[in-house]
Amino acid sequence: MKIFIVEDDSVIAGAIEGHLTSWGYECSCAKDFQNILGEFVKENPQLVLMDISLPFFNGYHWCSEIRKVSKVPIIFVSSASDNMNIVMAINMGGDDFIPKPFDLTVLVAKVQALLRRTYDFTSSSDVLEHKGILLNLSDATVTYKGEKVELTKNEYRILQVLFENNGKSVTRDSLMEKLWETDCFVDDNTLTVNITRLRKKIAGIGLDNLIITKKGIGYMVE
Repeated sequence: MKIFIVEDDSVIAGAIEGHLTSWGYECSCAKDFQNILGEFVKENPQLVLMDISLPFFNGYHWCSEIRKVSKVPIIFVSSASDNMNIVMAINMGGDDFIPKPFDLTVLVAKVQALLRRTYDFTSSSDVLEHKGILLNLSDATVTYKGEKVELTKNEYRILQVLFENNGKSVTRDSLMEKLWETDCFVDDNTLTVNITRLRKKIAGIGLDNLIITKKGIGYMVE
């Protein structure tokens, strides 16, 4: 996770950078306060720590500029911690506010919590969709036009790999590696049996031709 620190006090910026780095985060500090947006785009961080009082343009300005191009989480860090500024920070697109002076351990806790909320639930979805077909990974079901069918562990893994590579051929070897993830030998016929059962099961809800055989290669959905 990369964190972009927009703080014009070099002592404070250095302290924040050093502490976050010790926690395993990659940090970069703003240098060109006339072009914060340009630096943000170049750095492509997962979180921004933003002071309010800055040279040239204040933190509210840069927050609104970032919001035009990104939904990245932004935490304001400022001594201007009266209610009006806190409300303004949130209304301008900020996700949290830390008043100065602050404890570095509190800052790290807030950074961790916001990153967890933002990325743990959005980096991957429990539902994959393909042309109106819904594959629910949490309960191993496929739903199509209101009809639902339950899958075995291997069946939903096969569909998961094919959905994640929709439009591309997936080799039999790749599917076997994903399904069994073991050094032990697995009979190639085992995959054929699983594919056959899966095709029969999803045909019952109108998905007769979902899985296409690519002769000599493997399978795909398109």
